[in-house]
Amino acid sequence: MALQARAEITRKQVMEGAALSFDQLGFGGASLSGILAHANVTKGALYFHFESKEALARAIIEETHRMAAEASARALAESSTPTEVMIRISQYRAEQLMTEPISRAGMRLALEIGIVEGPETKPVVDWADAVGDLAQRGIQIGELRSTVDTAALGRILASTFTGIQLVSQAMSGRRDLIGRIVEMWQLLLPTIATEEALPRLLDIAISGGRSNESESVPPVR
Repeated sequence: MALQARAEITRKQVMEGAALSFDQLGFGGASLSGILAHANVTKGALYFHFESKEALARAIIEETHRMAAEASARALAESSTPTEVMIRISQYRAEQLMTEPISRAGMRLALEIGIVEGPETKPVVDWADAVGDLAQRGIQIGELRSTVDTAALGRILASTFTGIQLVSQAMSGRRDLIGRIVEMWQLLLPTIATEEALPRLLDIAISGGRSNESESVPPVR
């Protein structure tokens, strides 16, 4: 195996092991020994790739951002209208939180580091802005009501998703997250969608949620 390929495998192994520790214990609670045990690597291998626990945490946050962008790209490719993209992004990001330790750890780390050092706002701001743009296009094609405040919708959706996943984590270890996202759309869509588009959008939110829930597995605890 080429040296570069081996190094990439080790780096991924370190990040995945660290994600398990950070997801379970948070940044302050995760110890170097615990990260090494989860990753099954030597201390030298860890420090070859990451100079500190903070550098490792920030690498996981960055990977979470990349995964969120991947979910958005997938939603765009699989959707036919702007509001459908919005719905599917929330479903795919929820699916990542249920199945991917790095996504869960990155979400927790972003919030914890933000509290200590200032908010990790980029992914939230990006998502809110993207929703605002999609909503504007939804209005233009008659899918959303003309009275919708698109900027406010972006802020509300990003904030609501963040809160829902935190409550789901506390109550069920995120096992019920897909169902909670369905509930969010059942409450939100009647207030923003046109009468003509509402039945189709609700069907996407409900049927897509059922599909993802049946395919997802409980998070590693």
